[in-house]
Amino acid sequence: MRPFDNKTALKLASKGIDITELRPFLEESLALELLMAPAQGLEITVKDNRYYFKTNTTPLEKATFCIVDIETNGSKPQRHQIIEIGAVKVRDGEIIGQYESLVQCGEISTHISELTGISTDETKNAPSQQRVLNEFRAFLGTDIFVAHDVKFDYSFISAMFERYNMQPMLNRHLCSIDLAERTFASYRYGLNYLNASLQLHHTATHHRALSDAITTTKLFLKSLKLLPDDVKTVEELILFSKQAKRFKRPKFDPMQTESEEK
Repeated sequence: MRPFDNKTALKLASKGIDITELRPFLEESLALELLMAPAQGLEITVKDNRYYFKTNTTPLEKATFCIVDIETNGSKPQRHQIIEIGAVKVRDGEIIGQYESLVQCGEISTHISELTGISTDETKNAPSQQRVLNEFRAFLGTDIFVAHDVKFDYSFISAMFERYNMQPMLNRHLCSIDLAERTFASYRYGLNYLNASLQLHHTATHHRALSDAITTTKLFLKSLKLLPDDVKTVEELILFSKQAKRFKRPKFDPMQTESEEK
């Protein structure tokens, strides 16, 4: 199954679509594609001959969210690769699992090493990219993919899947930055800033994958507690994270000391 365009995805998330609209995204028969879709992270249900994302009716407390962070040796998945990945699974406000791995890499620049603390030597005995991608896909399953700046992490991992002859991800996903901006006011929404201002993860090591995934998990759980009462399903949460009104940012940084302001 091919990834859906935004218009089709919105219909699958809300009022559903019929088979004629679904057909252009299928490469095989409908029955086979629906059987294979969960292997790409997506579950589709049918009701009254219309097709929907299963998350359309999944209550938040029943959903499993996978909060993900990756470190890479560059920004382009066609030329670069993942060097570390960390992920935390959450259901009904509780952490139920985690995954972490360095990835074997033959070239990590000094800049990246200084930023992450990960050197080429450190990854020498790490699992291969192919193995880590397979392990991560199995860990992720059909969970909702969450990341701080989800566009980068999601698109990079999905592109790496395709680069290693795997099917692209189809998991429903949301951005913890977008959700935070709509659940509380902050001068900035960068992960390091929010960790300091909200004291989310006291032993955090910024730019290490599992540590950042844990910090994002704590941020995500905070946002969930601040949701309006009418956000009850996964798709309502995704829609809220994209369309609800953002909080107004303070004019001055409350983290700055008086001496710094002068």
